[in-house]
Amino acid sequence: MGLDMNKEIKMGKANLEVFSETLQQIAETNKELLVVTSDSRGSGKLVPFAQRFPRQLVEVGIAEQNLVGISAGLASTGKQVFAVSPACFLTARSLEQIKNDVAYSDNPVTLVGISAGVSYGALGSTHHSLHDYAALRAIHNMVVCAPADNVETREAVQQAAASDHPVYIRFGKRPMPILREDVPFTFGKGRVLREGKDMAILATGETVHPAMDAAAMLQESEGLEAMVVSMHTVKPLDTTLLTELGKKGMPILTVEEHSVNGGLGEACAAFLLQGRHHNAFHIMGIPDEYTVTGSQQYIFDHYGIHGAGIATAALELLNAAEKA
Repeated sequence: MGLDMNKEIKMGKANLEVFSETLQQIAETNKELLVVTSDSRGSGKLVPFAQRFPRQLVEVGIAEQNLVGISAGLASTGKQVFAVSPACFLTARSLEQIKNDVAYSDNPVTLVGISAGVSYGALGSTHHSLHDYAALRAIHNMVVCAPADNVETREAVQQAAASDHPVYIRFGKRPMPILREDVPFTFGKGRVLREGKDMAILATGETVHPAMDAAAMLQESEGLEAMVVSMHTVKPLDTTLLTELGKKGMPILTVEEHSVNGGLGEACAAFLLQGRHHNAFHIMGIPDEYTVTGSQQYIFDHYGIHGAGIATAALELLNAAEKA
């Protein structure tokens, strides 16, 4: 009987709470750290930060373009700035400022997209950020990261605070499980959370936990060993890991809370194909349509982004690979 990985996984906090706690820890000794928000201190879990460090938080109101421009200006004077706003608005309304004031000018601003993906649920497509990977991957000099759990969140925030270059980190709203605490985290390096020889599931952000569920199901019901990798950094990709998978010819399934256009899946596929690797490959994400209306979990379920749905897609990919 296969090992049920879920028995080893404990529930943690919402990543945003860990984000806020980590910022407070950094601010205790780093007075150059500033947080700039666009009426987002509540939704960004930053009220405790504002209470402890009122002189290190700047509120610009609902003005996302100003948020990014002001953050870039502060960073240019030597401040380490975290600009916090809902991901859907931060990466759409402020795209020009991100491109020019932050990335082109190489200002050390960490752009924090909160309530990312479909976290806003029933507020609908206007409030979903299913474009942010695609938009920001196309901008030079930008790290794009989606932490999967509290461990990755803490490390991502610490590494971003120590960086001299632009970073984008996106967070959802709900509590997240602690997946693994013993696997190192570094921007640009995927975390292998589960070893496997039959196929690889590469997931990012809040889709990593259901990918782990799927791997446990595949082992339990089919005796298959699926590797699960948290590809927390969509840019830069872990090309060393992808090359290894390409050389092994392992079927690869990617999973993301993003449009199937321009995200993790297409980034991985492009790298593999240009490296002349021809692995069986499938992208799971949100199809090219306006989403159904409902909670984040309802939307995930509708598009099969849950343990059983990912396991089914993995089996279909393996069957197709065998017939090829």
